[in-house]
Amino acid sequence: MAKVAFIGLGVMGYPMAGHLVRAGHEVTVYNRTAAKAERWVGEHGGASAPTPREAAEGAEFVMACVGNDDDLREVCLGEHGALAGLAPGTVFVDHTTVSKRVTEELHAAAAQRQVSFVDAPVSGGQAGAENGKLSVMCGGDEGAYARAEPVIAAYAATCRRLGASGAGQLAKMCNQIAIAGLLQGLSEALNFADRAGLDGAQLVEVISKGAAGSWQMENRSDTMLADEFDFGFAVDWMRKDLGICLSTGDEIGAALPVTALVDQFYKDVQAMGGGRWDTSSLIRRLRAFAQD
Repeated sequence: MAKVAFIGLGVMGYPMAGHLVRAGHEVTVYNRTAAKAERWVGEHGGASAPTPREAAEGAEFVMACVGNDDDLREVCLGEHGALAGLAPGTVFVDHTTVSKRVTEELHAAAAQRQVSFVDAPVSGGQAGAENGKLSVMCGGDEGAYARAEPVIAAYAATCRRLGASGAGQLAKMCNQIAIAGLLQGLSEALNFADRAGLDGAQLVEVISKGAAGSWQMENRSDTMLADEFDFGFAVDWMRKDLGICLSTGDEIGAALPVTALVDQFYKDVQAMGGGRWDTSSLIRRLRAFAQD
């Protein structure tokens, strides 16, 4: 078992860090809101630290799951950042969805300290984190990944290295691109069924067993039909991710016309006050337009 620091106790990080304790690891946590770290320790044991550096000192592995590029830089760099507290040979695993640019920047900063940096964004949402069934897509050195994978296994159903530094973030972009299109298509289908007078639940029961079936249909159609949107990844975060996808698409010459369109649809949802609704709330936008 390993000595692990976990930085960031949001809706994903909180249960992920808990799974590490259940797997037998010695865990120290850091969270910007100290009260949440104290609550986590009360539930799971382990310890908390007042800075990322102090959490990371003495750790064999450091896991981070924060909000965005700037948040990740803040917890990694500077006098109180995690990298300042790490000994040579430590592995830093970043589960945040961020740009490939910041991943490469931090990979280089870690290398200067003889620390390995693995980008390892996750998919599976809050339920996947709570159930320890996340899909983890990784980039980084083969040796560092091989060391980290047994630790990541505490909360992963699937974990794969897809290439050198940045490959994990590129894979996560593919994931978000696919989800955006799927959710818009599912929203349109369910809204169409409603307007046509079909029973939505019966429709899903039939088409989910055919070529139209998907994880989104299986896990989100019931709540979409019930007009309930507090069950997963928030629209605000999806727009952050799609912005990364679109920017990277421009850089590498990959056309993303559907992604760009759905991103604007999510902008409409934000304007409706739905920034914290989950990503399946695209259907609420269609229903609002139908009423106009």
